[in-house]
Amino acid sequence: MSAPASTARQVAAWAVHAYTASGAVIAFVALQAVDAHRFAEAFLWLSLAFAIDCSDGTLARAVDVKRVVPWFDGTLLDNIIDYLTYVVVPIALLYEADLLAWHPLLIASVPLLASTYGFCRTDAKTTDHYFRGFPSYWNVVAFYAWLLPTSAEATTIWVLSLSLLVFAPVKFVYPSRTPQLRTLTIGLGVAWAAVLLLVLVTRPAYTSAIAWVSLAYPLYYLALSLWLQMRDRTSARP
Repeated sequence: MSAPASTARQVAAWAVHAYTASGAVIAFVALQAVDAHRFAEAFLWLSLAFAIDCSDGTLARAVDVKRVVPWFDGTLLDNIIDYLTYVVVPIALLYEADLLAWHPLLIASVPLLASTYGFCRTDAKTTDHYFRGFPSYWNVVAFYAWLLPTSAEATTIWVLSLSLLVFAPVKFVYPSRTPQLRTLTIGLGVAWAAVLLLVLVTRPAYTSAIAWVSLAYPLYYLALSLWLQMRDRTSARP
């Protein structure tokens, strides 16, 4: 039996959990901004939530929270916060910004329900460090739908298509954990996030060309995910 963790390490572990849990407050404030149709402000709050999500796992592993506080499920906490910030707030924004066509409330319910399935799968994150099915990046979908001059019909088709991909037996790169090209993926991801933040804070002075060019990273992410999966399937054949 391992020795009890020191008081300092226990404080550090709870601080990491509190850091993750702060996403719930951020989601609440972002929803207030959405309700007031302050969509740029809502995306700024979602950007902060994204930054926390990208860093809390590293902090948790550094502190070894699972050993220090074994009875508190940090993974469950992370899933709750991610569902709020990656799903509920972005879908609410798509709805409130009139970016969904046909029957907006019905369309909005599709990704909300699909993502509940994705988040509750025990195998949503594979043992070889991929996401199984579309990883509910609705914040990214909502951002581009709001930023670019696309029609509500086109956005709706994307939302429905990606909702189906939540159930698909397709693996997507887990940027901070998938070992293949991880340094490149993280580096490009940081640059991409910086560009989007710049576009957001300088709007409407941004040029649409920058916004369109920034789509290169999501395309890279999709292409890498498909390539790695096809390569793994080929190598697994007898």
